[in-house]
Amino acid sequence: MRALVIDDERLARKELINLLSQYDQVEIVGEANNVDDAKEKIEALAPDVVFLDIQMPEKTGFDLLEELDNVPHVVFTTAYDEYAIKAFQVNALDYLLKPIEPKRLGEAIERLLKKLNENQEKSEEIGAFAGRKLTLDDQVFVKDGDRCWFVKLSNVRLFESDGNYIKVYFDNFKPMIHKSLNALDERLSEKSFFRASRKHIINLSWVEAIEPWFNGGLVVTLKGGDRIEVSRRQAARFKDMMSL
Repeated sequence: MRALVIDDERLARKELINLLSQYDQVEIVGEANNVDDAKEKIEALAPDVVFLDIQMPEKTGFDLLEELDNVPHVVFTTAYDEYAIKAFQVNALDYLLKPIEPKRLGEAIERLLKKLNENQEKSEEIGAFAGRKLTLDDQVFVKDGDRCWFVKLSNVRLFESDGNYIKVYFDNFKPMIHKSLNALDERLSEKSFFRASRKHIINLSWVEAIEPWFNGGLVVTLKGGDRIEVSRRQAARFKDMMSL
């Protein structure tokens, strides 16, 4: 992990850096002696964790956290125990009292490594999910105004474009979501959903009947009665998908 040590006392910084140097998992990327210095170095070096003193001239460690757009993991290092409650209110991972005991520092390092591993696993899961297509077994969150639904895609029979919004058809509901049909089409599995036209994506498992239409197009009737026109350009592809 990449660590930045922030303390206005030079000897305190040196002592902590010496303690941290015993851990192969920790890389000290820098040190800072006040809040403004720390802010610049956090933005430039992007550390995974800061070991942060609370009482410093002009501004405190809490002031630093309020000024940051992206806050790394925080381990407070201080000679005062009265800030502990506030420290954990700002989601600090640990709170080490000076003089720092090697055993307590080791516990903080273990906690940090565990947290970083959890974050890495979550990132990999999110990346894998973002890269795969959504199937009928997936559920999606739909919000329209003050109403929310968590809907299984197998229950969504139709997506209909309406300007910059998409109307989602399921049960007796037709909520609107702010998304383009092109963006949605890229996320949906082609085995389960079909782009019938510029305005519609249909759930193939809901198709009940197909009939010829003008100029080589088709009309698809979905279970429940919705009738959707398939453009001539898409009709041939649709026939191939729905045929033996």
